[in-house]
Amino acid sequence: MFTQGELKRYDRQIMMKEIGAHGQEKLKRSKIFIAGAGGLGSPIAIYLAAAGVGLIKIADGDRVELSNLNRQVLHWEEDIGKKKIESAKDKLIRLNPNIKVEISYDSINQNNVMQMLDGFDVSVDALDNLATRYILNKAAIKKNIPFFHGAVNGFEGEIMDIIPGKTACLRCMYHGEPPSKKFPVVGATTAVIGSIQAMEVIKYIAGIGDLLVNRLLIFDGLDMKFKEFKVKKNPECEHCGNIRNKQ
Repeated sequence: MFTQGELKRYDRQIMMKEIGAHGQEKLKRSKIFIAGAGGLGSPIAIYLAAAGVGLIKIADGDRVELSNLNRQVLHWEEDIGKKKIESAKDKLIRLNPNIKVEISYDSINQNNVMQMLDGFDVSVDALDNLATRYILNKAAIKKNIPFFHGAVNGFEGEIMDIIPGKTACLRCMYHGEPPSKKFPVVGATTAVIGSIQAMEVIKYIAGIGDLLVNRLLIFDGLDMKFKEFKVKKNPECEHCGNIRNKQ
């Protein structure tokens, strides 16, 4: 059931035949886990909160720094030194007081990731390093939770949706040891990629449209082009393949 305020707030979504009141109710009941409260996490969380998801949980072990502010729009200069999750929660509740926001001041690792994902419908990748993405990818597969991947570098970004047991996963696409280094990024790139990730999550929760499954969408902001590449599921993938499933 919706309050009169909620009906008015979500009017432009409910009037869409693809969403309607039924789809909006699905969004209200949904529980979304977002890994990261930075450049990608900001637009993802903002647009999911604005869309009326019921619960957002954000995990991030960092504090706001001045160098974050070119892209991490959930955080302002007055927030420098604060925990990112606390700054994010404050803004999201002010944006939409009808939703619930949970926070975790922990960096994701192999010891805590399974517990972090307990009870959530969706996991969203707003991380800044491939090593932790591997951890989240594997955990989402084990818990049978859809995983929405996004990444940025400079003017470029990528997005892919992973549905455990049905599609290729992140490890199918990347092999070898993940690099670990500081990378450049313009804030608008994170806005583009994060917004698309939020759109994919909304589509999945509402059960509408075609998802970016077995497809890697590449955005090139300099040339203003989108490219799409097919990704095949690797039957011997150490995260989602037949070898892992037989163990």
